[in-house]
Amino acid sequence: MTAHTYGKLFLIPTFIGSKDINRCIPAFNISIIQSLSFFIVEELRSARRFLRRLDPEFPIDNTNFQILNEHTTQINAEEMLFPILSGHDMGLLSEAGLPCIADPGAAIVLAAQQKGIRVMPLIGPSSIFMALMASGLSGQNFAFHGYLPTEKHALASKLHTLELLSEKHRQAQIFMETPYRNMQMLDCLLKTCSPSTFLCIAVNLTMPDECIKTQTIGEWNRSTLPELHKKPAIFVLQKY
Repeated sequence: MTAHTYGKLFLIPTFIGSKDINRCIPAFNISIIQSLSFFIVEELRSARRFLRRLDPEFPIDNTNFQILNEHTTQINAEEMLFPILSGHDMGLLSEAGLPCIADPGAAIVLAAQQKGIRVMPLIGPSSIFMALMASGLSGQNFAFHGYLPTEKHALASKLHTLELLSEKHRQAQIFMETPYRNMQMLDCLLKTCSPSTFLCIAVNLTMPDECIKTQTIGEWNRSTLPELHKKPAIFVLQKY
């Protein structure tokens, strides 16, 4: 079988907060998704809910789902991509935001690239890039670090390192935290970083109560702090 007889792998973004389809999911994506019968997903239940929200008549019972998440101990890319190798299009569906960005799936995409399969990323929301866009900090040079250490001393040391890197390279440093630990993260930031360092906090992106604010650490320490507990947030740090 030659590559031109393969199906395509569509990388499908999903909601990051708001479930408003018109705000988050382009009509083009919906038309692609409605044409698919094969998906690789993180969680079956939420994937089914997403598809039903896009199309209440989506034929869930006639759809094939494969699971790929942090609990997947062994990835058989050949097996997962078999529908594509047999000529069917397939979707890699994120649990939130963009596939493969702070999200599983890169190993499958790399395997597809190596087999000459056409990989087609679809447009959709990304909390990481939305926070950076609205922060006013460097969009020319930035680094995403995912989750930082949870232990207090290790976290303070890591934040100090990121602060030095941002100043040395004029680079925005982007990271996130599990929502129930957001306030501990903010407390450590305010105690560890220089008063002149800028910090953007972006919380509940795409939601009605979305809030994105950039101030220096000194200004944050003098202001009323936002309530971040159990709310999805992105932090962007930069020292000039």
